[in-house]
Parts: sequence; C-alpha cells; structure tokens
Amino acid sequence: MQKVLVVQTAFIGDVVLATGLLEKLHAYFPQASIDIAVRKGNESLFIQHPYVHEVLVWDKKKNKYRNLFKLLKQIRSNRYDCVINVQRYAATGLLTAFSGARRRIGFDKNPFSFLFTDIIRHVFSEEGKGIHEIERNHLLIASLTDEHAARPRLYPSQQDMQAVASMQLQAYVCMAPASVWFTKQFPADQWISLIGSLPGEYKVYLLGAPGDRALCDEMTNAVRGRQVENLAGKLSFLQSAALMQGALMNYVNDSAPMHFASAVNAPVTAVYCSTIPAFGYGPLSDNSHIVEVTEALSCRPCGLHGKKACPQTHFHCARHITTRQLLDCLPR
Repeated sequence: MQKVLVVQTAFIGDVVLATGLLEKLHAYFPQASIDIAVRKGNESLFIQHPYVHEVLVWDKKKNKYRNLFKLLKQIRSNRYDCVINVQRYAATGLLTAFSGARRRIGFDKNPFSFLFTDIIRHVFSEEGKGIHEIERNHLLIASLTDEHAARPRLYPSQQDMQAVASMQLQAYVCMAPASVWFTKQFPADQWISLIGSLPGEYKVYLLGAPGDRALCDEMTNAVRGRQVENLAGKLSFLQSAALMQGALMNYVNDSAPMHFASAVNAPVTAVYCSTIPAFGYGPLSDNSHIVEVTEALSCRPCGLHGKKACPQTHFHCARHITTRQLLDCLPR
C-alpha cells in the first residue's frame, strides 16, 4: 500500500484512541503515506506528527453537508489505495464507500457497509469480557498487520515541551475536572475536597477547554491559600499532554484528558461516575488507576454515554466515591 486514509471525525477522545492505528500501520508499511480525516478543531493533535502526511478536515458546524462533499472530492482526488473508517455513521460511510479506494474497510454497523470491500463485525464484548476501543479499532487492520492492537500515541513537539517547562519546576498534580455530560463529571465540591487533602507542597494545575474556565475558577477560589493554577483554555491539546506527562498524577473523568494521558503514557487516575470501564474506554498508561463507587448500584451504568442529569436524582455513583480512594492512587 502506498496511500492510506484513516477516517475518524468524532470527538477528540475518539480521535486520540484511533492514533493506535497510525502506529501499527506505520510499523507495517513504513514507506506508505498515511493521512487522517478529522472534524475541524481536532487537526492540531497532529502538528509535527511523524507518521501523518496530511490531515483532512471536515467542518461540521457550518455548511456541514456541503463541506462533506468537498471532503469527498478531496479524498477521491488523493487516490488512496486503502480507506479505513473507524466510525459507524452514514456520513463517514459515504466518504469510504465512494472514496475510489481499491480497499474500503469499515464496521458492519455502518449504513454504507454493503459498499465496503472489508466488513468488520463491531462488538462491545466477547464471551462476556469487555473489549477496549483500541482493540475494536484494531480489528479493522488486523488482516493488514497482526492481531495485537497498538496503544494510542501523541507527539508533543519540542516547542510544546518548552511551553510548559516553567510549570514543571516543582512536584505537581494535574486535574481535568470537566465533562460535556453531567453524569460523567465528578462534582466540583469533591474535586475541591481532593485539592484540600493533597500535600501542601504540590502544585495543582487545572486543565480544560475555554468553556471549562468558570468551573476551574470556582474550584480555585474555593481553595485559596493552596497552590492552584487555572489553565483551562490556555494550553493547546499537545501542550496539555506535555504537562500531563511530567505530573505525579493526572486526575480525570471518563473523558478526553484520560486518553491524552494514555497517549503519552502519563500516570492517570480515571474517575468513573455513571459509566463503567467495561464499555472499553479505560486508561492505558502503565501507571493507571480506576476509581469508582465500591457498592453495587442497580442504576449504574445508566447508559453508554453520560446524561444531562442523574435519572435517579441522587447521583450516588459520584457522591459515594471518597477522597481517600483518590489519594490512595498518589505515588508513595
């Protein structure tokens, strides 16, 4: 194969997990030109990525379908030998089916799968055991490579490292407290309790998007006198990953920052509220911890994704997690 395209236009965490495909494809086809198609906003993940030749971008927010067909035209003009579609939705199925590629690989649940050359069964578990997303993704290229999934990987540049170097002069912990979904977000007051229980000599960096700044301000104001800095919206994706790489611990929800940590093998503690690791999106770092409620709740999980509010109103899946559980994950 000379030219390969990987299609993953979902949210940022999904894109990070799909980078394992880039690692494996490059290992088996080191001379191949490997491109990736992502939604607008996620392209910065691949600045100076050593294995990505070109990043194709689909702007979904404005003129979504006009831009979809512009992207299809670009894909066809690039004359790929192989297009690998990580998604199960019609739009990316259309891109794959009409890409003009000799080999078109995707999951059976995609509405356009009948036009793929290689149709791969999409499964969440085998024999009662959960399958990690990187293993599900890898099934798409197992026939091209081998049976072993590669871990996701991001490549912060030297400039990214330099941008955070001044923040790494003392021992520090990173926290990414926000989530798009209420039931996947550990409550602010419990994050605040954790900060107050950390050793006083640790600096705490709060990470997130610009929209998370108010939440992080609330937390910072609640722990005056502690060494806490709100970096929400101030760092790029790769700069955040670079900072996480040097942390004593990174505390995250079941959300994109967890996958950032996995992609740079940073120490991570993932707090699971309404979702569960068995869905296949857990942390992959060598030093990784999962914290969740210890009691069995009949209402948990309440869905594959988070919800805007707790359906039972009590939110026990978060409220019954203790600060001690989180502190126990710190290195001794």
